[in-house]
Amino acid sequence: IYSFHPTTCIIMTRRLENKVAIVTGGGSGIGEAICKKFAREGAAVVVVGLDDDPVREVVDEILAEGGRAIGYLADISHQEAAEACVKTAVKEFGKLDILINNAGVFPATSTLDKYPVDAFEYMVKNNIYSAFMMSRAALPELQKTRGNIVSAGSEAGWMGIAENTPYGGTKGFIHAFMKGLAVEQA
Repeated sequence: IYSFHPTTCIIMTRRLENKVAIVTGGGSGIGEAICKKFAREGAAVVVVGLDDDPVREVVDEILAEGGRAIGYLADISHQEAAEACVKTAVKEFGKLDILINNAGVFPATSTLDKYPVDAFEYMVKNNIYSAFMMSRAALPELQKTRGNIVSAGSEAGWMGIAENTPYGGTKGFIHAFMKGLAVEQA
Protein backbone atom coordinates (compact mmCIF):
# COMPACT_ATOMS: atom_id res chain seq x y z
CA ILE A 1 0.00 0.00 0.00
CA TYR A 2 1.37 3.37 -0.97
CA SER A 3 0.22 6.64 0.53
CA PHE A 4 1.18 9.75 -1.37
CA HIS A 5 1.50 13.17 0.19
CA PRO A 6 2.49 16.18 -1.93
CA THR A 7 5.98 16.27 -0.37
CA THR A 8 6.57 12.66 0.69
CA CYS A 9 5.85 9.10 -0.27
CA ILE A 10 5.15 6.76 2.63
CA ILE A 11 5.26 3.03 2.06
CA MET A 12 3.03 1.18 4.48
CA THR A 13 3.85 -2.49 4.55
CA ARG A 14 1.02 -3.64 6.82
CA ARG A 15 3.50 -6.03 8.46
CA LEU A 16 1.06 -6.76 11.29
CA GLU A 17 -2.02 -7.46 9.18
CA ASN A 18 -4.37 -9.85 11.01
CA LYS A 19 -2.24 -9.77 14.18
CA VAL A 20 -3.62 -8.99 17.64
CA ALA A 21 -1.51 -7.09 20.13
CA ILE A 22 -1.84 -6.07 23.76
CA VAL A 23 0.17 -2.97 24.70
CA THR A 24 0.45 -2.18 28.41
CA GLY A 25 1.04 1.44 29.28
CA GLY A 26 -0.64 2.23 25.97
CA GLY A 27 -2.31 5.48 26.97
CA SER A 28 0.68 7.78 26.60
CA GLY A 29 4.33 8.12 25.63
CA ILE A 30 6.09 5.14 24.08
CA GLY A 31 3.08 2.88 24.61
CA GLU A 32 0.78 5.27 22.76
CA ALA A 33 3.23 5.43 19.86
CA ILE A 34 3.45 1.63 19.73
CA CYS A 35 -0.36 1.31 19.70
CA LYS A 36 -0.73 3.77 16.83
CA LYS A 37 2.12 2.26 14.79
CA PHE A 38 0.81 -1.28 15.28
CA ALA A 39 -2.69 -0.20 14.19
CA ARG A 40 -1.27 1.51 11.08
CA GLU A 41 0.57 -1.72 10.32
CA GLY A 42 -2.71 -3.66 10.46
CA ALA A 43 -2.83 -5.05 14.00
CA ALA A 44 -5.89 -5.02 16.21
CA VAL A 45 -4.71 -3.39 19.44
CA VAL A 46 -5.77 -3.68 23.06
CA VAL A 47 -4.67 -0.39 24.62
CA VAL A 48 -4.06 -1.07 28.33
CA GLY A 49 -3.83 1.51 31.06
CA LEU A 50 -4.97 2.56 34.50
CA ASP A 51 -8.29 4.29 35.14
CA ASP A 52 -6.82 7.79 34.85
CA ASP A 53 -4.77 7.11 31.69
CA PRO A 54 -5.97 8.62 28.38
CA VAL A 55 -6.65 5.19 26.87
CA ARG A 56 -9.99 6.26 25.37
CA GLU A 57 -8.30 9.04 23.39
CA VAL A 58 -5.74 6.62 21.92
CA VAL A 59 -8.46 4.14 20.96
CA ASP A 60 -10.54 6.93 19.39
CA GLU A 61 -7.57 8.11 17.29
CA ILE A 62 -6.89 4.57 16.06
CA LEU A 63 -10.56 4.04 15.18
CA ALA A 64 -10.72 7.43 13.41
CA GLU A 65 -7.83 6.33 11.19
CA GLY A 66 -9.65 3.11 10.28
CA GLY A 67 -7.79 0.86 12.69
CA ARG A 68 -9.10 -1.68 15.16
CA ALA A 69 -8.65 -1.08 18.88
CA ILE A 70 -10.27 -1.44 22.26
CA GLY A 71 -9.30 -0.05 25.62
CA TYR A 72 -8.73 -2.06 28.78
CA LEU A 73 -8.53 -0.19 32.08
CA ALA A 74 -7.14 -2.15 35.02
CA ASP A 75 -4.12 -2.63 37.23
CA ILE A 76 -2.51 -5.52 35.35
CA SER A 77 0.02 -6.06 38.13
CA HIS A 78 -2.75 -8.17 39.68
CA GLN A 79 -3.18 -11.71 38.38
CA GLU A 80 -6.94 -11.51 37.90
CA ALA A 81 -6.73 -8.29 35.90
CA ALA A 82 -3.92 -9.63 33.70
CA GLU A 83 -5.84 -12.82 32.97
CA ALA A 84 -9.01 -10.84 32.22
CA CYS A 85 -7.06 -8.58 29.85
CA VAL A 86 -5.86 -11.56 27.81
CA LYS A 87 -9.36 -13.08 27.81
CA THR A 88 -10.77 -9.76 26.61
CA ALA A 89 -8.30 -9.63 23.70
CA VAL A 90 -9.13 -13.18 22.63
CA LYS A 91 -12.89 -12.65 23.02
CA GLU A 92 -12.83 -9.41 21.04
CA PHE A 93 -10.32 -10.31 18.31
CA GLY A 94 -10.15 -14.14 18.33
CA LYS A 95 -6.52 -14.65 19.31
CA LEU A 96 -3.35 -13.03 20.66
CA ASP A 97 -0.11 -12.68 18.69
CA ILE A 98 1.88 -9.99 20.49
CA LEU A 99 2.30 -8.78 24.05
CA ILE A 100 4.14 -5.51 24.61
CA ASN A 101 5.04 -5.09 28.28
CA ASN A 102 5.54 -1.34 28.24
CA ALA A 103 3.89 -0.29 31.52
CA GLY A 104 6.40 1.20 33.91
CA VAL A 105 7.16 4.11 36.18
CA PHE A 106 10.10 6.19 37.41
CA PRO A 107 8.55 7.72 40.56
CA ALA A 108 11.49 9.17 42.49
CA THR A 109 15.14 10.13 42.26
CA SER A 110 17.27 9.79 45.37
CA THR A 111 20.27 8.07 46.84
CA LEU A 112 19.37 4.64 48.14
CA ASP A 113 19.60 5.62 51.81
CA LYS A 114 16.86 8.22 51.27
CA TYR A 115 14.81 6.44 48.61
CA PRO A 116 11.15 6.29 49.71
CA VAL A 117 10.03 2.72 50.41
CA ASP A 118 6.55 3.45 49.06
CA ALA A 119 8.08 4.68 45.77
CA PHE A 120 10.11 1.46 45.56
CA GLU A 121 7.01 -0.69 46.16
CA TYR A 122 5.07 1.29 43.55
CA MET A 123 7.88 0.86 41.02
CA VAL A 124 8.23 -2.89 41.62
CA LYS A 125 4.47 -3.31 41.18
CA ASN A 126 4.41 -1.36 37.93
CA ASN A 127 7.74 -2.37 36.40
CA ILE A 128 8.05 -6.00 37.51
CA TYR A 129 4.70 -7.41 38.60
CA SER A 130 2.89 -6.08 35.53
CA ALA A 131 5.38 -7.71 33.12
CA PHE A 132 5.37 -10.98 35.06
CA MET A 133 1.58 -11.19 35.37
CA MET A 134 0.88 -10.23 31.75
CA SER A 135 3.52 -12.59 30.36
CA ARG A 136 2.23 -15.43 32.51
CA ALA A 137 -1.38 -14.78 31.49
CA ALA A 138 -0.59 -14.35 27.78
CA LEU A 139 1.75 -17.30 27.37
CA PRO A 140 -0.89 -19.99 26.66
CA GLU A 141 -2.45 -17.86 23.90
CA LEU A 142 0.94 -16.86 22.47
CA GLN A 143 2.01 -20.50 22.33
CA LYS A 144 -1.04 -21.20 20.12
CA THR A 145 -0.09 -18.46 17.64
CA ARG A 146 3.69 -18.76 18.03
CA GLY A 147 3.49 -15.16 19.14
CA ASN A 148 5.93 -12.75 20.73
CA ILE A 149 6.52 -10.90 23.97
CA VAL A 150 8.46 -7.65 23.94
CA SER A 151 9.25 -5.94 27.24
CA ALA A 152 10.55 -2.39 27.62
CA GLY A 153 13.94 -2.41 29.27
CA SER A 154 16.46 0.34 29.80
CA GLU A 155 20.19 0.79 29.69
CA ALA A 156 19.79 1.45 33.44
CA GLY A 157 19.07 -2.28 33.68
CA TRP A 158 22.50 -3.06 32.21
CA MET A 159 24.60 -0.31 33.77
CA GLY A 160 22.72 0.86 36.82
CA ILE A 161 21.88 4.48 37.39
CA ALA A 162 23.12 6.74 40.16
CA GLU A 163 20.44 8.19 42.42
CA ASN A 164 17.90 5.71 41.17
CA THR A 165 19.35 2.28 41.75
CA PRO A 166 15.88 0.75 42.32
CA TYR A 167 14.79 1.74 38.78
CA GLY A 168 17.88 0.11 37.29
CA GLY A 169 17.15 -2.95 39.38
CA THR A 170 13.62 -3.28 38.03
CA LYS A 171 14.86 -2.94 34.47
CA GLY A 172 17.65 -5.42 35.16
CA PHE A 173 14.91 -7.85 36.19
CA ILE A 174 13.16 -7.27 32.85
CA HIS A 175 16.34 -8.04 30.89
CA ALA A 176 17.05 -11.26 32.81
CA PHE A 177 13.37 -12.26 32.85
CA MET A 178 13.03 -11.96 29.08
CA LYS A 179 16.28 -13.80 28.37
CA GLY A 180 15.19 -16.67 30.61
CA LEU A 181 11.69 -16.75 29.15
CA ALA A 182 13.07 -16.81 25.60
CA VAL A 183 15.27 -19.81 26.36
CA GLU A 184 12.48 -21.56 28.27
CA GLN A 185 10.03 -21.19 25.40
CA ALA A 186 12.47 -21.87 22.54
